[in-house]
Amino acid sequence: MKYILVTGGVISGIGKGIIASSIGTILKSCGLRVTAIKIDPYINIDAGTFSPYEHGEVFVLNDGGEVDLDLGNYERFLDINLYKDNNITTGKIYQHVINKERHGDYLGKTVQVVPHITDAVQEWVMNQAKVPVDDDRKEPQICVIELGGTIGDIEGMPFVEAFRQFQFKAKRENFCNIHVSLVPQPNATGEQKTKPTQNSVRALRGLGLSPDLIVCRSAKPIEMAVKEKISMFCHVEPEQVIFIHDVSSTYRVPILLEEQGIIKYFKQRLDLPIDDHPSDLLMKWKKMADRYERLLKVCSIALVGKYTKLSDCYASVFKALEHSALAINHKLDLMYIDSTELEHSTEVENSVRYHQAWHKLCKADGILVPGGFGIRGTEGKLQAISWARTKKKPFLGVCLGMQLAVVEFARNCLNWEDANSTEFDPDTKNPVVIDMPEHNPGDMGGTMRLGKRRTVFKTQNSVLRKLYGDEMFVEERHRHRYEVNPELTHCFEEKGLKFVGHDTEGNRMEIIELENHPYFVGVQFHPEFSSRPMKPSPPYLGLLLAATGTLNAYLQRGCKLSPSDSYSDLSDDSSPEKETS
Repeated sequence: MKYILVTGGVISGIGKGIIASSIGTILKSCGLRVTAIKIDPYINIDAGTFSPYEHGEVFVLNDGGEVDLDLGNYERFLDINLYKDNNITTGKIYQHVINKERHGDYLGKTVQVVPHITDAVQEWVMNQAKVPVDDDRKEPQICVIELGGTIGDIEGMPFVEAFRQFQFKAKRENFCNIHVSLVPQPNATGEQKTKPTQNSVRALRGLGLSPDLIVCRSAKPIEMAVKEKISMFCHVEPEQVIFIHDVSSTYRVPILLEEQGIIKYFKQRLDLPIDDHPSDLLMKWKKMADRYERLLKVCSIALVGKYTKLSDCYASVFKALEHSALAINHKLDLMYIDSTELEHSTEVENSVRYHQAWHKLCKADGILVPGGFGIRGTEGKLQAISWARTKKKPFLGVCLGMQLAVVEFARNCLNWEDANSTEFDPDTKNPVVIDMPEHNPGDMGGTMRLGKRRTVFKTQNSVLRKLYGDEMFVEERHRHRYEVNPELTHCFEEKGLKFVGHDTEGNRMEIIELENHPYFVGVQFHPEFSSRPMKPSPPYLGLLLAATGTLNAYLQRGCKLSPSDSYSDLSDDSSPEKETS
């Protein structure tokens, strides 16, 4: 097993996740089996109870793990399926060690950070690195490990010490450290500054780790003189200094790394049995990056949510939309709309925001209402759903978005004025959305209906079934504690809102579709978590096709999306043509 540790310096959020994912993509393109581990030094057991404004979205894995969004980057870039133990937190490690102490495994010994915590980290990494993550179920050959935070953070010290020890346990030819640092360029002078990187590398060396590669992040391409300066002061060869500047899309990052000789370096440094040049996989990435930058046609989607101030809150949703837009040769124009601003207010400032929000909603080609929790902003989401239904705008509701679509239909089409979800009104006379008692025991963390579950189509007359390749069932990831009330579904179906997908027992409503509408679809699951750059998610692809007026033509031509479809099937010359009236 070869281990590649990715650390960061100067600031957090510098792009370690994209760098780690890109390195994994390059090595996978060379024919190696790659897995990934993300270490988060916070004390939380998992990311499930975070505010989206703290760490962005909560990414959900097949096994129900609620993890850091960087694992979503790994899965999308590497096209693998990870597990909850691929996300290590301080809370998990301490819980593991304390459980062993209570069990009596350390009898007679004082339990300390060194060696017990550091040993637990090393054992966890070695065990998890062997777990197969590809469909062929073979053991990985490379494990890319990202250490969250920045070097010098007090909470990250035990992990740094664990890898200081681990580099000797694994041996030099099996362990490599990549340090990602910032090269700022102040507007006052316009000069690219190397001192922050020098200080960061010095701090890393002081803790016992020496970087094999220094990846320098910058706003603009870095000059050769800066590279030579970093090489000299950070005690590495010039070819060990890699530059990654801000690019138009993350698809370009693996290409930039490969162009700077990273394959040749890894081959020599880790004694890898690979060629100096990548396979067709990286060429597909290059083609995808080139294609992304050439797109001229634009499709605008309004995302109506309550965490719109931070785009990372909907990272997977954005990526799923982007994958689908790229597949049909359109550039995505994603407009974030705060759902509270769609709710009318008499205050002047809020009134201006109200009109601006509605202006964006009205000019969008399609509308998306994603998942969420809590009552704030739900009335605005209901207004957006009502607009999409009555004005025949393509609409996709995900999780809470689907539940609110049912609430809106009950209020405005069934005339149940007080219809609601028991999440927002426990005493409603028409509880069209109810809680699931077995998934609501009182604790907040890890108690929802989580992970991959099967949805069975109950009819062939379903747009989503056709988009999924006319399969009898699909398996997607869930994260919810409330569901559509199954006792009332017949009332909706009589009026045209069809529940076309159920769980395997037929009790839980998974998919809704509205008759006589270009595309009005709701799903209880989160299809964005399984979307891949070269395998776009069918519900999101359907929204983009409908928003560009090409859905019917696409279906009539029999273009089915399934896991066996390759990205080449979605090349430029196979793009559906615009429908004519």
